[in-house]
Amino acid sequence: MNWDQLRFFLELSRCRTLVAAAARLGVNQTTVSRRIQALEKQLGLPLFTRQYGHYSLTEEGQRLLPRAEQIETSFLGIEQVSRKDSQVSGTVRIGATEGHGTVILAPLLAELTQSHPHLRVDLLAVPRIVNLSRREADIVVTLERPSRGPYIMTRLTDYALGLYASPAYLKNHPPIHCKEDLIHHTFISYIDDLLFSKELRYLSDLCSPDQVALRSTSILAQQQAAIHGAGLAMLPLFIAQEHPGLVPILPHEVKLIRTFWMVMPSDVKDLSRMRLTWDFLRASAERAQSRLLGLTSPKSAAATQRW
Repeated sequence: MNWDQLRFFLELSRCRTLVAAAARLGVNQTTVSRRIQALEKQLGLPLFTRQYGHYSLTEEGQRLLPRAEQIETSFLGIEQVSRKDSQVSGTVRIGATEGHGTVILAPLLAELTQSHPHLRVDLLAVPRIVNLSRREADIVVTLERPSRGPYIMTRLTDYALGLYASPAYLKNHPPIHCKEDLIHHTFISYIDDLLFSKELRYLSDLCSPDQVALRSTSILAQQQAAIHGAGLAMLPLFIAQEHPGLVPILPHEVKLIRTFWMVMPSDVKDLSRMRLTWDFLRASAERAQSRLLGLTSPKSAAATQRW
């Protein structure tokens, strides 16, 4: 038995599918399957059961797992001794909400990869929960703090949301002088039964509008719909302030604060590439705090108006 075989075993035990394990290891599915079969033949033990394409550890596999993780820790410790931080290499997969991942994290991660050319970052900026327990990512920036699990976590940053509409929409609809006026306006929102976090259920806290004209799982789609006059939309300020075609509505009365949490499985926290990325994201969030709260913007925002 060698470390390379155990590496395939560990990745499949964490990812649960050949597709995901192959992607993390940088090989094809056939290679993963062949390596697992070779390890099982060498040990004379079945390590996985397969059902509907998902792999689960057998009792023998569960007994091997902690020993394989000990070997992994030792091997990586040796690797870290021989590698300087400037030579950190490997892949880090980061999961994030669509808006934050696209608008905030993507430019920052470009900076990180330029500083560490041997590091590769996979960014999953998606309108859903990125599942850590299934090893869809190594580090996740999420709206909700996990209540349990073998994770380390930190409160990354707060961000603000406000109500926005296009000048064309406001010109063709009744004026908005107070929150009570909102009920008669058309809104853009999330699809209720597809909300991936209770933290996104903010329209009900604002008002019960007569009409929701357009719903989407995508915050960027909601932004575009608002720009093109479909209605009023609650948008993160770090997204809305980037576009001069959006006007803030009752900015001093309608403002919500939400929180981003950063989470990582405990068993990878000592890997140099994970530690580097974790520390970088924490430092970057501190620098971006004012922008996330809407206190500053990289672009000139439209003049605030009370409609």
